Amino acid sequence: MFTPSSHDVRRFFCEVLRKHRSKEVLTPLEAMALDWVLQHPEYDDALGDVEAALARDYSVEGGQANPFLHLSMHLSISEQVSIDSPRGIRAASEALTRKYDSAHEAQHQIMECLGEMIWKSQRTGLPPDGEAYVEAVKRRI
Repeated sequence: MFTPSSHDVRRFFCEVLRKHRSKEVLTPLEAMALDWVLQHPEYDDALGDVEAALARDYSVEGGQANPFLHLSMHLSISEQVSIDSPRGIRAASEALTRKYDSAHEAQHQIMECLGEMIWKSQRTGLPPDGEAYVEAVKRRI
């Protein structure tokens, strides 16, 4: 299993924006990431300078949201929905999209549940509970 470092993730998203601006061909994963990058123009400055992105500290104490974490979560959720894993996430996502009339807002709702699942897993040392995650998403419908 490939586990990218935070620098790898930052380089990836910066490269996606660079390739888009240069009108270069994107891989399927880059194209999926670009969809989310374009929906977050407020991150253009952060993604426009790879060296600054690598040097930047997005600690909780800094009080600023980490655009790379946010975009990574969007990308992760998109992949989960595309393969319906954990089982039921696709239907829950579709229902939230109908509720909010916005796939973007639905993803933000799912993102909160995903973050909570990851936090619980880290805190308890247990594997992430996909079933509880999907149930949390369903409660938002």
